Amino acid sequence: MTADKTRTDAEWRAELSPEQYRILREHGTEQAFTGEYWDHHEAGEYRCAACGEPLFPSAAKFDSGTGWPSFYQALNADAVAEKHDTSHGMARVEALCRRCGSHLGHVFPDGPAPTGMRYCINSASLAFQKKQD
Repeated sequence: MTADKTRTDAEWRAELSPEQYRILREHGTEQAFTGEYWDHHEAGEYRCAACGEPLFPSAAKFDSGTGWPSFYQALNADAVAEKHDTSHGMARVEALCRRCGSHLGHVFPDGPAPTGMRYCINSASLAFQKKQD
């Protein structure tokens, strides 16, 4: 997959599953406790399902009790972009893949130490790469 932010809607639809398209490109949300990675515990890294950009290390994943994969920090400061989101009558911070602009989830200031942040991410927005021994 290429990581071009100028990719057309038809190209995204051809590459992504309908659920991934709904979440990544239409800013949707999967139902809690249903995604592939909410209770996933293997060592490795989580990447953007649209472009493959590395986003979150498994070491930063924690059980937030929300039913979505949650991380207290991104893999690096440039991996995840943040945008003010007032959709659905709420004021939140949207998490986006900086490389391709795809919707990942939201960021909240109620996570654990050391950052106090909770990146609440849709499983459909992620692709997992297992750590090689």
